[in-house]
Amino acid sequence: MKLTSMLSLVAATSIALAACGKKEAPPPPPPAPPAPVAVAPAPDLVNVPVSVKQVVLANQIGADKKAAAPMTSFARADTIYAVVETIGSGDANVKALWTYHKGDKTAQVNETVQELKLAGPTTSEFHISKPGGWPVGDYQVEIFVGGASVSVQKFAVK
Repeated sequence: MKLTSMLSLVAATSIALAACGKKEAPPPPPPAPPAPVAVAPAPDLVNVPVSVKQVVLANQIGADKKAAAPMTSFARADTIYAVVETIGSGDANVKALWTYHKGDKTAQVNETVQELKLAGPTTSEFHISKPGGWPVGDYQVEIFVGGASVSVQKFAVK
């Protein structure tokens, strides 16, 4: 009987220890999907008043009227282009006023006005050339839209 009691005691102890043992924790829940990233809507470049996005100077332009290579220094024989990128829609009076500067004196070189009917982003170009070559010095082109100055680009002829 002692052996049976002993086996019963061992079995009961084993069952008790198994019942008191740690249970396995359930697996962690899968990570929550990332919150959607809010994407800002693209700016409206059509249904806004006409405005100048940028003015780039170059001595060559492509068929799309874009500057081949932006520059601020030109050779005496160069044709000088002012590429005007606009956004918006409507009628616009765009003017380029080219001037030469020497000390405190200014001389007008050229003034050109374009009457544009725009319906979204547009590239326009203004240019000046001089068969005998430009005098070396400092120049600038000022761009106006509707009579208001919107950009001044300074450049040099060397």
